[in-house]
Amino acid sequence: MATLVVGASGATGRLLVEQLLNCGQSVRIIVRTVDSLPEAIKNHENVSVIRASVLDLSDSEMAQSVKGCDAVASCLGHNMSFKGIYGQPRRLVTEATRRLCHAIKANNPEKPVKFVLMNTTGNRNQDLSEQISFGQNCVIWLLRLLLPPHVDNEKAADYLRTEIGQNHRFIEWAAVRPDGLVDKSEVSEYETHISPTRSAIFDAGTTSRVNVGHFMATLILDHETWVKWNGKMPVIYNEA
Repeated sequence: MATLVVGASGATGRLLVEQLLNCGQSVRIIVRTVDSLPEAIKNHENVSVIRASVLDLSDSEMAQSVKGCDAVASCLGHNMSFKGIYGQPRRLVTEATRRLCHAIKANNPEKPVKFVLMNTTGNRNQDLSEQISFGQNCVIWLLRLLLPPHVDNEKAADYLRTEIGQNHRFIEWAAVRPDGLVDKSEVSEYETHISPTRSAIFDAGTTSRVNVGHFMATLILDHETWVKWNGKMPVIYNEA
């Protein structure tokens, strides 16, 4: 089994790669540079590195990158700098999701490929008409105006919901929604829910990045977990 991971050099992406490798999986990664990757990933025999910016790949190169993969995972995000937030590409996550899905379709795979997107609890699942308070709705409205990465996260998930949908021939998907991300060294107990159980703005929980990586790997590798969350947007919190 092989998985393509984009955003593998990020704080969560590298943890997902480690989880997959620990389970004996073959992993392809698309990264501009390997400089920030741990030696255990750079030199691992089951890791194949494609050195490029994901949006700079041509359509044929993108199709070749996903060819033979049973799953694609996106941990892409924007750098928390002025350029990263307000510079181009403002739709990094959305455009990468769209192009990766087109690449999967171009390969005409024999069975559906899993697409696992790292998203955020600040993004509502419109399929479920999730309700939020008036105050949180006002804050989210401001975030849409002031922070392009928030809109990018919304549109990436919406692409999967509306363009890929629930019965696509070649693609199945899940969008993982962690709450306030924190760094921990080891996987701990965590909870998954169909929708947020607390306000992402006024009562945010915590989710360790290593738990996100573990859950995304479990979605990719465990059939029962995938059946439960296929076509959904699970929320993940560290267990209190």
